[in-house]
Parts: sequence; structure tokens; C-alpha cells
Amino acid sequence: MSAFHRLALLASAALLAGCASVSPDGLRGEVQALAGSRTGGTEVALPSSDPTARAQVQDAIRGWLAQPLTQDAAVRIALLNNPGLQARLAALGIADAERVQALTLPNPHLTLGRFTSGHEREIERTLAFSLLDLITLPWRTARQAERLQIATQQAAQGVVALAADTRRAWLRAVAAEQVAATHERMVDAAEVGAELAQRMARVGNWSRLQQAREQAVLQEASAQLARARLAAATEREQLNRRMGVWGLQAQYRLAEQLPPLPATALPADDIEASALRERLDVQAARRELDTQATRQGWSRAGAVFGDIGVAYSRNTITERATGERDVKRGWELDLPLPLFDWGGAARTRAQAQVEQSAAQLQDTAVRARSEVRATWLTYRTALDLARQQQGEVVPLRQLITDETTLRYNGMLASVWELLAEARASTQAVANAIEAQRDFWLAETDLQLALTGTSPGALQGLTSGAAATSSPQGH
Repeated sequence: MSAFHRLALLASAALLAGCASVSPDGLRGEVQALAGSRTGGTEVALPSSDPTARAQVQDAIRGWLAQPLTQDAAVRIALLNNPGLQARLAALGIADAERVQALTLPNPHLTLGRFTSGHEREIERTLAFSLLDLITLPWRTARQAERLQIATQQAAQGVVALAADTRRAWLRAVAAEQVAATHERMVDAAEVGAELAQRMARVGNWSRLQQAREQAVLQEASAQLARARLAAATEREQLNRRMGVWGLQAQYRLAEQLPPLPATALPADDIEASALRERLDVQAARRELDTQATRQGWSRAGAVFGDIGVAYSRNTITERATGERDVKRGWELDLPLPLFDWGGAARTRAQAQVEQSAAQLQDTAVRARSEVRATWLTYRTALDLARQQQGEVVPLRQLITDETTLRYNGMLASVWELLAEARASTQAVANAIEAQRDFWLAETDLQLALTGTSPGALQGLTSGAAATSSPQGH
């Protein structure tokens, strides 16, 4: 077999070895597998690029929106319909295509030349390709696979974070509507008091001061109701953005109540180890360190000998007078001479990248430990406060209202005392709803900190306390 044929077979084998295929679903299946157990029990289904599948998804979304919207249904709609998530999954498909492009060997270069002189004509044919690309193909394949795995884990983090954000938005929207309903009842009670005060002042049984006080109570209750309605509308819009719905789709009905409190709390045992073992951002940082450590060994050689090339030539020289032909065959090896760049800078850069990845892994692990401890403390305290509101405060206010009603029936309490106790009891119900909401927000953050990624700014109990005086808290 001639050298030309051997070189052709080598090039063909290299092309076959470097041939990689793009994932048919854009790696959505891998992202779905990673995020499946990290979305709070909701079955994960990601949008498909197939038009028929998209039409079926829209039919399913219309069916979910036709019923009172539950928490799980909201998460499913968000994962299927959120445009930002669709863009992120498309970016993952782009990364997969770039991986295939990086693993495909560059096309060989064919050089043709025709030269003539007074006595002869020369035809040159040269086939050249990069030898280093073929040599480093196994290493580059492993490296690209690691990089794509990191990108897949990061996309899964986006899926988990979107699911958690949607749960929070649903909890806030449902709680805001419940709180707005309690404020409507408080306004009704205040209107009764103001109307009665006006009548009594008209017949001379009350002073203008007493009537003004009841009017002030009504105005304050009306202002709180307006803020509560605004909060309910804005929280609903937050949920709409997460789910990617608008127009007629946004006219759905929310579930009437938040989920009940759990009978038992999650234990604090082994939560730090679980976070380090399960969290996607910790896994991604660990893979990044492994990739950089593997790359370090090739960095210097790649910088020094990055342009090694092999070429095969077959030149034909023909005497114009006699027609005699002479064929010259041979190969060339193109090697860079390391006279100026010995790869020291590349080696230092690779070492610094390894140190950077190690520090980032340590930082991610420390943050994961701290976040899971903080979120568990917030979760446990929020559960205690919610139980206190539902089990002690609300029944106590109801008892006071019932006793005041008995005293009123016995003409031992005034109607104003009865109306005041009714307003206080209704406010206690609103506080219990907000405490229940704060617990489920804390539970969502805890699940995210345990298995997903950083929950960001922790939804502490201070925000829940401030919510009673803020429009966004109702």
C-alpha cells in the first residue's frame, strides 16, 4: 500500500473517530432527569421543540387553567411555558452543537499548483491536516463532555430555581387573596360602626368626636383593603410571569386556601451532608475543578506544540519538449520551534485556573452549609409561629369574640365593643394566613437549599413581620 493510501486511511479513521452527534432533544432529557427529584414532588416535563408536542402542551395548559389553579399545576405550567426557561434550554442545545463542532476534526487542506518554465511544466498536489488535533482527540472529547455536563447541571439549576420561584409566587398570590378577603370583612364591620355612629350623632346621643373616631376606623380599614387588593393583583402578576401566561389565559381562578401545616417538622440531622451531596451547584463546581485539573497537564504542551501539521505531497514534472514525466512523492512534518514561548505562561494560567476552581468549590460548599442551616432555622421558627397563630391566637380571639357577644346579648357590652372584637378577630385570621404563607415560603427555600442551588436572599421572618405594614405583604 502506498504512503498516499495509508495517509488517506489514517485521515478517514480520524474523521470517524472525531464524529459526534448532537442530542436529538437538545439534552432536555438529561436536564429533566437531574431536576426530577428536586422540584418539590412535582413531575418535571420540559418543553419540546416538536410543533405537535407544543400543541399538546398548550391543550394541557388550558385544561389546568380551567380548574382552580393548584401549586403543582402552576409549577408544571411554568416549566412548560416560561419563555426564559425555553431560552436557557435552547442555549444548552447551542452548547451541544458547539461541542460537536469542537470534536469534529478540521477539514484537511488540499493545495494544487501549476508552474511552467521554458522547458518544463510542474504540477503540485499537497494534502495537509493538523496532527495535534488527531492526537488530542480523546482528551478533547472528555473535556468537552465535562463542560457540557456542567452546562447541563447549570440548566437543571435553572429549572429547579424556576420551580421554587413559581411555588413562592403561587403561595404569595393565594395568601394575598385570602388576606384581601379578611380585609373586606373588616371594612364591612367598620361600615356598620360608622353608620351606627352617624345615626346616633344625628339624634344627639353621640358627640362629633365619637363619630369622627368611628369614621377614622372606617377610613383606615378602607385603606388597608385597597393595599391588600393591590398586593393580590401584583402577586398574581408575578405568578403570571413565572407561568408565561397573558391575556385570556391570565383569567384563571386560584385555589382558595394554602396547604395545611404539616404534622411534623423536617429533622435537622445530616442536612449539611445532604446539601453537599445533592446540591447541583456543588456538583457543578466539583466537576469544574476536575476539568481544570485534567486540562492543566496539557496546557503547556498545547501552547508549545499547538501547530503540529502533517502534509503529503505528490508533484509531477513534465518535459515540454520530450513529454517525459517525473513524479516526486513525499511527506512533510511542520513543527514549531520553542525559541520564545516555552509554555510557562500557559502553565501558570492553567495552575491559577485550578486554584480558582478549587476556591470556588470551597466557597460554594461553605455557602451551601450556611444556607441550609439558616433556611432550616427559618423553616422551624416559621412552623412554630404558624402553629401558634392557628392553634392559640386565632382560637383565643374567637373565644373573646364569643364572650363579648354573650355580654352584648346580656346588655353588659356595647355594640362598639362587639364590632371592635370582630375586627380584631378578623385581623388575627389575616395574621395566621400570613404566618402559614411564611412557613411554606421557608419550606420552599429549605428544599431548594438542600437539593437544588442557592435560594438567594433568604425569606426571613423579618420580611413576614414587615409585611403586615407593607402593601406587598398582604
